[in-house]
Amino acid sequence: MDRNLLPHLAIVLAVHRRGGFAAAAAELGMSASAVSHAVRAVEDHLGQPIFARTTRSVRLTEAGAGFVGVLAPAMGEIGDAVDRFGEALGRVGGVLRINVPHVALPLAMTPLVAEMALRHPGLVIEITCDDGLADIVASGHDAGVRLGHTVAQDMVAVRLTPPFEAIMVATPRYLATAGEPHSIESLQQHNCIGFRFVTSGGVYAWDLRDKEGAHVSVEVPGTVRVTDALYARDLALADVGIAYIFEPLVRADLREGRLRQLLPCSAFGEPGLFLYFPRRAAQAPKLRAFVDLAREMLEKSAETGGHAPSLPG
Repeated sequence: MDRNLLPHLAIVLAVHRRGGFAAAAAELGMSASAVSHAVRAVEDHLGQPIFARTTRSVRLTEAGAGFVGVLAPAMGEIGDAVDRFGEALGRVGGVLRINVPHVALPLAMTPLVAEMALRHPGLVIEITCDDGLADIVASGHDAGVRLGHTVAQDMVAVRLTPPFEAIMVATPRYLATAGEPHSIESLQQHNCIGFRFVTSGGVYAWDLRDKEGAHVSVEVPGTVRVTDALYARDLALADVGIAYIFEPLVRADLREGRLRQLLPCSAFGEPGLFLYFPRRAAQAPKLRAFVDLAREMLEKSAETGGHAPSLPG
């Protein structure tokens, strides 16, 4: 291979990761024209385009997807090898890229990232907020965070939080006006704060337990839908209606009486949040340091009877 192409390969991955030439140029500290020139040089060498360009988007061609699918892991291994030399000198450095749903930020990521910043000042942690089921390898991320049941079986999974419940909550003021639901069926007479998936466009049906403890998916009515589950809490606190939310996020609100849990027997158990990554990435010093800290913090939380943090009031 032409060794002059080597510096351009990281630029190709940056364009793919950022979804465009201008965004890649900003990340790399280069001009957009220099990024375009580098990509063109690789495409000329390959004899076919890597990206299909329009005025509105930059996406991989079929051949480009195959090329990036091989290139990304290979470049990751090179980066890991460089990082391991730094680790031999007692340093953890580089850039650790993690794909995370918004709801995981207060539940798990904020305390982890804060502690990592203290322990490893030479490491840059880049968090991409993404509520879809991203292909972390193709997108150039070192790891992702998702609910346990959504993690692919070929990934290594490390627990970040204990299991928790998805519950229904509303303010005393809303309940004083609308009445309190006494059954799952009576939710149809309430204003429920809905959730729409950004990626698929579908509206989420609430996962609940019926009187026999069986799982039921319930389509609920309401005048508001959100794409950020954390915002449902704000709307509930504003007396808009009933929110369906992970219990740790409203624990302080429940304790202090700002919100009340509804139909507790209908709460749906979730396995908790997990960090996941390809097996080959497990030995990268930056990821290993993050995993070690995650396990340490979870163990301390279990010893003290602690739980995932609550949002401030």
